[in-house]
Amino acid sequence: MNRILLFLTFTLVAVVMTAQPAKSRKQQQETKKTENLSAVKQKNQKGALYRTFPVAQDMPEDVDWKREVYRELNLSLDENAPLYYPITPQGNRSSLFTYLFKLILRGQIKAYKYGLDGVENFSEANKVDPKELMRNFEILFEENDKGQVRVNDADLPSESVKCYYVKESTYFDQHTASFHSKVTAICPILIRGNADYGDGWNRNPMFWVNYEEAAPYLGKLVLMTSNLNNAATMSAADYFAQNLYKGDIYRTVNMQDKLLVNDGESEEAVKAEREKVEKQISDFETHLWRGDTIAVDTTKQQVLDEEKPAKKSSSRRTTTTRRSSSTKSSATKPSKQKTTKAKSSSGSGYSVRRQRH
Repeated sequence: MNRILLFLTFTLVAVVMTAQPAKSRKQQQETKKTENLSAVKQKNQKGALYRTFPVAQDMPEDVDWKREVYRELNLSLDENAPLYYPITPQGNRSSLFTYLFKLILRGQIKAYKYGLDGVENFSEANKVDPKELMRNFEILFEENDKGQVRVNDADLPSESVKCYYVKESTYFDQHTASFHSKVTAICPILIRGNADYGDGWNRNPMFWVNYEEAAPYLGKLVLMTSNLNNAATMSAADYFAQNLYKGDIYRTVNMQDKLLVNDGESEEAVKAEREKVEKQISDFETHLWRGDTIAVDTTKQQVLDEEKPAKKSSSRRTTTTRRSSSTKSSATKPSKQKTTKAKSSSGSGYSVRRQRH
């Protein structure tokens, strides 16, 4: 009797499970499918970020020395031409502006307003909406019922973006004892003719882009780097990491927030000021490795050594004799090395000099 009851119980449970509504089973299957697709998508995103991670290392916040400057990159120069061509996308190649603008439209990176002071501000309050950006610069776009935006490549003003503002940080990393120059911000400049001013041109800085946000994607942008060898290419991330661009300094970060180029100044004065800043940066790197400090200090020390015997004796022959005798005695006795400390001309530290007596 017990066996019959047990058999009937199992049979009833099986019937109830089989009678589950088809709608409920379908919902469970769709939920599981959605979870699997989400997991695959996250995995692919992680893989893409890993493969396109730039070669440039992050700048530590506690660096001992840093100099920040703003440069203007003229895309008509051969060094900067890889950022301008091709104007119309060709396969996996496109101009830097076209690539950055599409990243902004897809929401992968953010565009930040270019303020009146010309200084970048990467706060959420300063973020600019892509639609507002296109309306301000008269870029044609299409918008569907869902609010999605589409822009044709021919409607993008890639040909008119002929300059860039780039913020560059040159710093010394004391943790790795290394010297670096790193791009931290990029701003495309739209140059268009204005009928109200005849043949005049209007320079319109469009927006700032945080380089740290764009760097993982710039690893996918292929740039041609040679006119002679069309197979010579590299990623935009490598291009900026190796500082292959060329641009004049137009502004520096300083305590008084002064511009490097002021209205009314002559070209000679502006050029001299630019060269001064460039020399300050190069001199720091040179003195950092004691490149010429030892040679200068050694020369001074040799002059002092020669003057000391001359003060004690008025005879040049006596001085020569003493020097030769000291040389002879030094040949018989083991030489001693004296370590002296000479202050660096750069004022940044001390150099160690070894000299025989």
